[in-house]
Amino acid sequence: MTAADAPREPGRALRRRPRRAWWLAALLAVLAIAALVLAAALWAAVRASGGVALPGYDQARLDYRASDVRILDRSGGLLERVRLDYRGRRGDWVYLPDISPALQRAVVLSEDRRFYRHAGVDWKAVAAAAWHNIWGSRVRGASTISMQLVTMLEPGYRRAREGRTLRQKLDQAMQARRLEQRWSKPQILEAYLNLAAFRGELVGVDALSRVLFGKHPSGLDAREAALAAVLLRGPNAPDGVLRRRTCRLLGEMGAGGECAGLAGFVHRSLQRTAAPLADSDSLAPQFARWLLRLHPAAAGQSVRTSIDGRLQRYVLDSVDRNVRALRDSNVRDAAVVVLDNASGQVLAYVGSSGAGLSLTPQVDNARSLRQAGSTLKPFLYAQALQQERLTAVSLLDDAPLNLPTGNGLYIPRNYDNQFSGWVSVRTALASSLNIPAVRTLVMVTPDAFQQCLLRLGLPLDHSGDYYGYSLALGSADVTLLSLANAYRALANLGRYSDAHLLPATPAGPWSQVYTRAAAWVVGDILSDRHARARTFGMDSPLTTPFWTAVKTGTSKDMRDNWTVGWSRRYTVGVWVGNSHGDSMRDVSGVSGAGPIWHDVMAYLEKGASAAEPAMPPDVSRRRVSFDDGIEPDRSDVFIGDTGVDRVRLGAPLALAEPAALRIAQPVDGTILALDPDIPVLNQKVWLRAAGLAGQAGAQVRWQVDGKEVGAGAQTPWAPWPGRHTIELLDARGKVRDRAAVEVRGAVLKQAAAH
Repeated sequence: MTAADAPREPGRALRRRPRRAWWLAALLAVLAIAALVLAAALWAAVRASGGVALPGYDQARLDYRASDVRILDRSGGLLERVRLDYRGRRGDWVYLPDISPALQRAVVLSEDRRFYRHAGVDWKAVAAAAWHNIWGSRVRGASTISMQLVTMLEPGYRRAREGRTLRQKLDQAMQARRLEQRWSKPQILEAYLNLAAFRGELVGVDALSRVLFGKHPSGLDAREAALAAVLLRGPNAPDGVLRRRTCRLLGEMGAGGECAGLAGFVHRSLQRTAAPLADSDSLAPQFARWLLRLHPAAAGQSVRTSIDGRLQRYVLDSVDRNVRALRDSNVRDAAVVVLDNASGQVLAYVGSSGAGLSLTPQVDNARSLRQAGSTLKPFLYAQALQQERLTAVSLLDDAPLNLPTGNGLYIPRNYDNQFSGWVSVRTALASSLNIPAVRTLVMVTPDAFQQCLLRLGLPLDHSGDYYGYSLALGSADVTLLSLANAYRALANLGRYSDAHLLPATPAGPWSQVYTRAAAWVVGDILSDRHARARTFGMDSPLTTPFWTAVKTGTSKDMRDNWTVGWSRRYTVGVWVGNSHGDSMRDVSGVSGAGPIWHDVMAYLEKGASAAEPAMPPDVSRRRVSFDDGIEPDRSDVFIGDTGVDRVRLGAPLALAEPAALRIAQPVDGTILALDPDIPVLNQKVWLRAAGLAGQAGAQVRWQVDGKEVGAGAQTPWAPWPGRHTIELLDARGKVRDRAAVEVRGAVLKQAAAH
């Protein structure tokens, strides 16, 4: 056995091991002393440098900006949030008493156990972290809540990709101590919970609670609080890691029983990171977007508007109830605008029936262009009254009418395809008869009418000649907002001004579109339920127990349905239809938009006086009788010296509208071919007349080449080959129209064969 192989003495070996440990401990001690000396030197340097000045608690709270603009009603209540900042999703600043005690406890346990005992730096945690770093067994950092808040208040202290230097760490610690000298512990914890990033884009306890858990921060329970706290340490950690950490923290909170079913809870919660804010009112989304286009604001700001919050909620409820009742008639959308007559302020604005009903809930139907229908008639009659072309008792013929235009004949029809004969202006307007309105437009002219509509703020982008006579029946596209504000001009006795969205905006500037007298007479007619009984009956949603003037309208193919009217204080406009363009079924102004209009007007004017607005000085009232019982005798109103006591027809009915009489078929220049396989005498051409309004069909006659071939609105004619002249004669025997035709074939071929 060699000396190298001899066994060592046990005692000797034991004496060597402590000697090695002693040297290691001595080395560590030297290193620690050196680190402390270096840290002390750096600490002194940091203290001497002063560092960046951090804001105080009040300033930090004022500097906080939510990611949304808050749209408020006139009383300061929240109407809508509109997100503008997409760098992070932040809710409102939440004061510490409004944050769940469970969340406060969970965050302190998870992030800074000695938060209430240290002065900004937890030296025990620093020593523990240093020891674990030396031995490579680090389990957590030493940053306190105060130190983390420093990095949130001053971006310069945030951790860079390559980490922080020792000086930066000491500087952060010094700032944390200064923060604790100026802020109270509750203020520090409150600011931390409002500024901390949790998961994804969620920043702050308000966004976290209302998105992830669907409740306000005050209502978080132990399980929700524990998950929120561990998200601070690992915002992007996988579900399994978060579940284990949450269960461990629940155990430290004395709520270990909450770990049951935790996996499903964590998974469901994290699926909601893009959910809407819970319990966040969305009362006027379309209005909010429109407002911010007109009055831009920055994220975190609040904008107070003219909207009445209580009224807005009532209008939304009425829209929901009535649109649901109309779903069987293929109605899904509605819009409502309420204006204050005096100030022009928008008091309620509903642009859509909402996601539960509409197929396109984001469309703003209050500012979308829709065909106006009969809602333009009051403006037409106001213009004719102002020009003294008509009075309220003037007679208009509600009979078939054909008007030649550059594109052919314009043949208007009434809504019910019936004719009422001679009617007064009062009846024609109140009952919304189409043909009398077209006759009135012939007097006013489409171009003059279009110019007047432009002065009322209606967005007509074509000339009157483009619309032609159909403008009387609302062929132009308008928006509900512009239409309601135009009716507001009638409510203000002819004075127009823009609508306003902000409560402090003064009314005006004003422009006088109609005389006070003309506007007042139109309002008097539209408030007369007896005059509209012919179309709407005596009892309908248009009837109110207080004074109102109202008009309905329905566009072509029942795509748009309107009811617009005013009281002494308010103007209400309602549109019903489908924003994606589908037609409704069997819906009129009374059954569609009318019930919503009635609801809103009744809410606005509950307990109001039923008195009609005062009559202008240049309007008088007198008793009128009608010859031949055309309409019942009544008391009516007149502008200036236009008053009459008796109304009678000035010309026989048979002589009216002679200029419209013409040949509708065959048209001039027609070439007819006879079929050689059919006997000539069995081949007939129908001669048809157009423009018979005001004339008896049996009184018109037909001639071919100077020989009479028949009479009446239409008659058959047996053509023969050659060129012919067809003439249409009126009741007096006067030729009113001619058409040259050529007939080819049959007889000539047969003659040639012989």
